Amino acid sequence: MYVQAQITGYLSTQPAAKRSDMQTLHEMMLQLMPGCKLWFLDGKNSEGKVVSNPSIGYGERTTQYADGKTKDFYQVGLSANTAGISVYILGIADKTYLSNTYAKQIGKATVTGYCIKFKALKDISIEVLKAAVSGGVGQV
Repeated sequence: MYVQAQITGYLSTQPAAKRSDMQTLHEMMLQLMPGCKLWFLDGKNSEGKVVSNPSIGYGERTTQYADGKTKDFYQVGLSANTAGISVYILGIADKTYLSNTYAKQIGKATVTGYCIKFKALKDISIEVLKAAVSGGVGQV
């Protein structure tokens, strides 16, 4: 329950409009990935220095590095940033999949190999975002 408390705390620190969008997205992720492992990363490294924006993670995947080491991490991430909101879909082998499949239909968003960035939910099609998350998760 500690992770859920961190997520609730993180969402509560967002400005009202972004908080509402983030809460909607959080609920959407839980519906798309029922029973998934939840993660919360505060954006700080082991020395307590801020190195990234905080993020909420959903699901679990294992990355294997060239040296044979492995690391467990979330499959889908949600993060607020100064420009808006980012949804990360990790582990898709084809780095053109998201942009080729969803960029034209999603609305006002930047779509890269693993990230969909937008200012607010009103600027995008939530149905296309759901399809992108489901499609990305289905590939891993």
